[in-house]
Amino acid sequence: MGLTLIRKSNGRPPRKNPKVALVLAGGAVTGGAFKVGGIAALENFLVDRGLCDLDTYVGLSAGALLAVPLAGGIHPHEMIRVLEGTSEDFDQLRPIDFYAPNIGEFAERPARLALDLLSYLPGVGQEFLRGLPSLPDAAGGVFRRFIRDTSYANFESLVTRIIEHTAPTRNFPGPSDYIPSGLFDNSSLERWLRRNLDRLSMPNDFRAFQRKRNVELYLSACNLDTAERVIFGGDEVNDLTIAQAVQASTALPIFYKPARLGGVDYVDGGVRHTANIDVAIEKGADLVICYNPFRPFMNDVDLASASRGSGRGGGFLSDRGAKLVVNQVFRTLLHSRLQLGLQRYLADDSFQGDIVLIEPHEQDASFFAINPLAFWRRSEAMHRGFESVHLTIEQHFDELEEVLARNGLEMSRKVANRRANRLREEHDWPRPAASSVKGSPELRVVSG
Repeated sequence: MGLTLIRKSNGRPPRKNPKVALVLAGGAVTGGAFKVGGIAALENFLVDRGLCDLDTYVGLSAGALLAVPLAGGIHPHEMIRVLEGTSEDFDQLRPIDFYAPNIGEFAERPARLALDLLSYLPGVGQEFLRGLPSLPDAAGGVFRRFIRDTSYANFESLVTRIIEHTAPTRNFPGPSDYIPSGLFDNSSLERWLRRNLDRLSMPNDFRAFQRKRNVELYLSACNLDTAERVIFGGDEVNDLTIAQAVQASTALPIFYKPARLGGVDYVDGGVRHTANIDVAIEKGADLVICYNPFRPFMNDVDLASASRGSGRGGGFLSDRGAKLVVNQVFRTLLHSRLQLGLQRYLADDSFQGDIVLIEPHEQDASFFAINPLAFWRRSEAMHRGFESVHLTIEQHFDELEEVLARNGLEMSRKVANRRANRLREEHDWPRPAASSVKGSPELRVVSG
C-alpha cells in the first residue's frame, strides 16, 4: 500500500474544530470493493470519531456509490456485509444491479438501422427523379464547354456538376451510427440506492440529506455534450436526486450507456477528474483523506522469462494480452492527473491543511491482475484492500497518527488489532503470515 502525506500545517498550532473531508475516487467494481476493505481497516484505527462522523464526503464513480452510505451513517464493516449479502440494513448488491443489459438500445437501434436502410434507396430514387428535369439547366453550360474542349479538366467539371445536382441529400445510414452507446444500463444502481435510502428513512435529496445528517455530500459526473465536470451537492447542482447523481457519476463509458437525466447525458466522473480533492479544499477542509484504488503497476521485467515467452509474471505486460495493456494505460492516465493535482495543492498558498492519500502498493501484482469489472471477485478485492491498508498504517502509525491528531482524529493500534481480528473471524479471512506484496509499504511525506 502506498501512503502519501502532504503536510502544509507544519509549525502551526492545532486548529480548533478542524474540518475533515473524505474523498473517494473511482475504481469500478473490484476497485470499489478494494476500497471498502481499505476504509474498514482505516476505521479500525480510529477511536471516538470514525469515518461516518466526518464533515464532508466527496465521491466519484465507485467512490460516489460508497460516499452516500458512509455519509448516511453506514459503517465500513456494514458495507462489507452489503457486498457479501449478509447486511440487515442494506439490500445486497447483486450482479444484475451492475450488469443490467442495455436491452432498449440493443433492440431499438438495429431495428432503426433496418428501417433506415429500407427507406434509403426509395428515397434516393425519388430525389434523383425530381432532379432530372432541372439537370439540363444546371449542367448545360458545363456540358457545352466540354463539347467545345474535351479536356480532362472540363470532363471532371461536368461529372462533378451532374453528381452535385443528382446526389442524394440524405446520408447513407452507416452501421457505426447505430451501435448501442453502452453494453449495460446503470439505472439499476439508481433503483438499488433509492430503495435502500428509503429503507433507512434517509432523504434522497441533497439539501434534506445535509440537514438530517449535518454533513456535506458532493458527487461528481461529466456532462457528455459539454465535457464539463458537474458537482452535485446541497449548495451545488441539486436538480437530481442523490441516487440519480450516483447513476450519473458511475456511468462508465462503453460499459454503461450515458445516464440521461433531466435532459442531460452524464458519464463517469472519472472521465474529467481522477479525484475531487479540490472540491473538499474549496469547501474548507483542513484535512483531506483521499483513497485512490487505481495506480500504475511497477512491473519488474525478467528478460530471461520474457525471452522464453512464458506469458506469465516477470515478462512484459504486453505479452499477457491487450487487457493488461489497457489496464496499465488506464491506471497511468488516472494516476498522472492525480499527481499533478497534488503538486498544485502543494504550491497553493491559500491551502494550509493536510492531505492523506491512500493507494495500493505499486507492485501489488495480485490486485493489478484482478479484472476491474469482475463482480465475482469482490470478496478477494475487499480482503486484499483491508490487509494492505492495515499493514501500511501499522508500519507508519506514528507519522499518520501525528497528522490525524492535529485534525481531531485519535488512533489506537490496540483497538485496531482487536477489531481486525474480529473482522477476519466474521468473514473467514485468513490472517496474513507476511505481506504478499513485494517490498515494504511506501511512505512519502511532503511538507509545504
